[in-house]
Amino acid sequence: MQKFVGTGVALVTPFNEDLSVDFNALKKLVKFNIDNGTNYLVINGTTAESGTITVKEKEDIIKVIVSENNGVLPLVLGVGSNNTQTVIDELNSLDLSNIDAILSVAPYYSKPTQEGFYQHFKAISAVSTKPIILYNVPGRTAKNMEPATILRLANDFKNIIGVKEAAGSQQQYLELLKDKPEDFLIISGDDDLALGVVLAGGAGVISVIGQGLPKEFSKMIQLGLVGENKKAYKIHYQLMDIVNYIFEENNPAGIKSVLMKQGICIDEVRLPLVKATEELQTKISDFIDNL
Repeated sequence: MQKFVGTGVALVTPFNEDLSVDFNALKKLVKFNIDNGTNYLVINGTTAESGTITVKEKEDIIKVIVSENNGVLPLVLGVGSNNTQTVIDELNSLDLSNIDAILSVAPYYSKPTQEGFYQHFKAISAVSTKPIILYNVPGRTAKNMEPATILRLANDFKNIIGVKEAAGSQQQYLELLKDKPEDFLIISGDDDLALGVVLAGGAGVISVIGQGLPKEFSKMIQLGLVGENKKAYKIHYQLMDIVNYIFEENNPAGIKSVLMKQGICIDEVRLPLVKATEELQTKISDFIDNL
């Protein structure tokens, strides 16, 4: 469980100008995070534009990250769908030998009941050979998985080890932290709330901005984990503007602008997403110059 305490980052998928996957940039991104304090890597999540990358590209992305990481950091793989059987089939077909856990998003678009959420993850738990981190992100899925449902799953299934909570609600975090099983991980999926969650007893964060500023962001989280709140909030305040900027238009356009400024990849995204506007790019560039 300690593998997933601290700062995980939801890696982007870098693209070339022709929108093919830029595997050299992906290797550079992995190394950048290994070298600068990131604790684990999340592959093929929302920030990776998983909705617009093909099955073959996903397989190649996994291979490249596994190779470049070379066992240094734990790896979490995004495996989710609004079709329960699709998730089961994917888990049964994937080579998960180099993966430490899966991150599975709450079913989107379908808007299931709370019992539907429970039965979905019960079915996934029954077939998964790897620990499962739930992912609650109602801003994208259109339905909140309520704390009672998450805690029911946490208590009923040993291989469901945590939740990436991204409802944007401090109260929901606190409800989870108050009643969770002792070893169940509450992981922030909101960069702006991550420090507060950690100081309240959370296990850390799966971050977007963390991959672009890994040294600063992971230091803030580590300080929070040991209760150094004043030092941690000093970094939090330094990073507040850039966290707001990267979500100002769409994700991952903002973080790709950060990574372009860092010389890691260019800022191409696939439709229906579009690149950050010049105005936003200027704000991001100026921020990094002044950091």
